[in-house]
Amino acid sequence: MVQTIRIEAEARERAGKGAARATRRDGRVPAVIYGAKQEAVLLSLDPRDVMKEMHKGGWQSHLYEVALAGGATERCLMREVQFHPVKDTPVHVDFQRLAAGQMIRVKVPVVFLNEETAPGVKEGGVINIVRRDLEVLSDPDQVPDQFEIDLAAAVIGDSLRWSNVVDHKGTKPVIVGRDFVVATIAPPTVEEEIVVAAPVAAPDAKGKKGGKAAAPAAAAKKK
Repeated sequence: MVQTIRIEAEARERAGKGAARATRRDGRVPAVIYGAKQEAVLLSLDPRDVMKEMHKGGWQSHLYEVALAGGATERCLMREVQFHPVKDTPVHVDFQRLAAGQMIRVKVPVVFLNEETAPGVKEGGVINIVRRDLEVLSDPDQVPDQFEIDLAAAVIGDSLRWSNVVDHKGTKPVIVGRDFVVATIAPPTVEEEIVVAAPVAAPDAKGKKGGKAAAPAAAAKKK
């Protein structure tokens, strides 16, 4: 089940770049909650709370209960975090509000089981991961922590697809109409040995190899 995380917020009254800069000068991160056919809500966050979520990983698949002034809360997904190009600190956060019964679009990481014992890997093959995360539509309360693909019978040349996921857990893939590839078992890479032949010295005037050619200046003096 998806993890729900509470994050404290303060309301912002003014919109626009100037107001956002003022929020940052106060040591806060401007943010907005939008969606579900309701008015956008302007707020600010503690930058430490934002960075804590970034370091956790998987934040795009977490549900957030954003606590506003007066005790009101908004159930959201954190959709985008913008960072300062030099300082690498968060400068803006976008939240998407969830409506009742709404399916959400999330990225779920893929885990491969039995990698070390897979026949293809034991024969020298390499797991070529095409998609580390699978983008799916899911019930907000049933977002999987991860998908699993078992490599116990995978041999060199096999393609592991959406249909090879052990349990789709009630989700639907965003990519429709084809059984898309998640990973392949590629054959081992064979490096060709390049042999460089040693240079052969040109024969000298007497027909022997290894003679040195006369310098142009010396040859001119003899004439």
